[in-house]
Amino acid sequence: MDYTIKIGGEAGQGIQTVGDALAKVLSRLGYHVFTSQDYESRIRGGHNFYQIRVSDRPIRAPRRPVDILMAFDRASVTLHQGELTEQGIIVYDPLQLKESFSGPQYLDVPFVKLATDTGAKEIVANTVATGAILGMLGFPIDPLFDIIARLLKRKDDETREQNRRAATAGYEYAAKNCGRCAFTLRPPGAPKMLMGGNDAIGLGALAADCRFYSAYPMTPSTGIMLFLSARAKEYGIIVEQAEDEIAAINMALGASFAGVRSMTGTSGGGFALMTEGLSLAAMTETPIVIALAQRPGPATGLPTKTEQADLLFALNAGHGEFPRVIFAPGDPGQAVSLTAKAFDLSQKYQIPVFVMTDQYLADTQWTMDGLSLEYLPMRDWRADAGQVDGAGEYRRHAFTSTGVSPLAVPGKTRHVVVTDSDEHGEAGHIIEDGETRKQMVEKRLFLKMNNIRKEISPPLFLGPAQPETVLVSWGSTYGVVRETVEGMPEKKMAMLHFSEVFPLPGIEAFDYLEVLRRAKRTISVEMNATGQFARLLRDETGYSVTDMILRYDGRPFLVEELMEGL
Repeated sequence: MDYTIKIGGEAGQGIQTVGDALAKVLSRLGYHVFTSQDYESRIRGGHNFYQIRVSDRPIRAPRRPVDILMAFDRASVTLHQGELTEQGIIVYDPLQLKESFSGPQYLDVPFVKLATDTGAKEIVANTVATGAILGMLGFPIDPLFDIIARLLKRKDDETREQNRRAATAGYEYAAKNCGRCAFTLRPPGAPKMLMGGNDAIGLGALAADCRFYSAYPMTPSTGIMLFLSARAKEYGIIVEQAEDEIAAINMALGASFAGVRSMTGTSGGGFALMTEGLSLAAMTETPIVIALAQRPGPATGLPTKTEQADLLFALNAGHGEFPRVIFAPGDPGQAVSLTAKAFDLSQKYQIPVFVMTDQYLADTQWTMDGLSLEYLPMRDWRADAGQVDGAGEYRRHAFTSTGVSPLAVPGKTRHVVVTDSDEHGEAGHIIEDGETRKQMVEKRLFLKMNNIRKEISPPLFLGPAQPETVLVSWGSTYGVVRETVEGMPEKKMAMLHFSEVFPLPGIEAFDYLEVLRRAKRTISVEMNATGQFARLLRDETGYSVTDMILRYDGRPFLVEELMEGL
């Protein structure tokens, strides 16, 4: 069992509402679900779609074939009817499209009439459509009633009842009139957790005790701010919508200096404004976590599409030389754990740490049986009053064997905390001499990086022990690469997925370089035009992949497309 439902229409027609409701129903029924979206950068109009893949086995990426196409506009039929499987069905309302179609692949369902016949307004037609899809598939409708009750908990009883009646009307109409529907259902498992990429980063921040988040809204990172702001009161978080990205990063740095775990988030254009603040964090050795959600550039580019083209930007941003860590989760589970680890390393080494995602991962949803709590560190790396007050002079930037100096919370010790954005000595006062400058660079850069590298986990290896071909991936290409490797066992193919991207891990725990050298072919799979991770791998290790499969049209890889590319 492996079906794909595509819901297409214009912005403002409630496509995401229908898709989210269906995804929640299917995950609560115990099926594996993967959702993805494609939308234009406009409030109304244009053509958007929401795609749901449902299966009785784990799934991690979108596929090309569509089994049910729910068309809320004419463009959905024109653009996507060629994606239908042999038994695929296009569902539409002739009143909405102002057009009728004939043929066995069409099922007209009067969404608007069924809604108004129940006493509801036309806007409830989306609830009819949701019920109709469940009726076509033969799934139970009761979980949809629970979701309606939750979504409309602030509405009156009559509104909730109208939506229940509308969903039932759509369900019964489709089940009765879809003579072509012959979907094979397997017994579901236990209810599953459904989580999106942005929500997972927000959850990881909560687990790490983030208490301050500042950002200027910028797609596709805004979902992190929305997730945290919705829980700000419950968890004691201040969420500040700044006037621009310069203010956002400086607010976060100020909060971090004052003693709380802080984070900011943006996309490429906004991060361009943050680079001076990034250098300030490095010079003052102030911990900060930066969520960088990539989208195609340069400039505004394609603001609602996806790409992995900011890796080298994050790696080299800021003036001067200083340490940083870059994580790039491949699924929501990794997003939770790596965000928590980002806070831990940021606090421990007093450095900026990036959590890199992209529109694809930010907006997709995956089902999971649960979250691993194995690595959700919450260690306090701040120096307490006893450590500082009993040490004589408090030197904020003291030289140590690890390069990490004591970091106290201002006001919690009897000392005044002194730091400066100019080059400074151990006590934080401005200096000009060359020897102190040299020692400070070595302290901030070399001593810290030597220890940071030991904390970077090796890449995930999946496949036969002696593969002929190895696919190299990073970040959000994890799911499609894994499905491809698992779907082509005859190719003796394996994968190396890097989610802890910089610094690259050592080879003490797992010699991934030896795996690459033994393979006949190594292929870097990336969503950019120049193979940025392949370049990083070559620069850091001296190893060059033999081939690359790249996509840079703003759309993610589909499973079939990657297989065809191979």
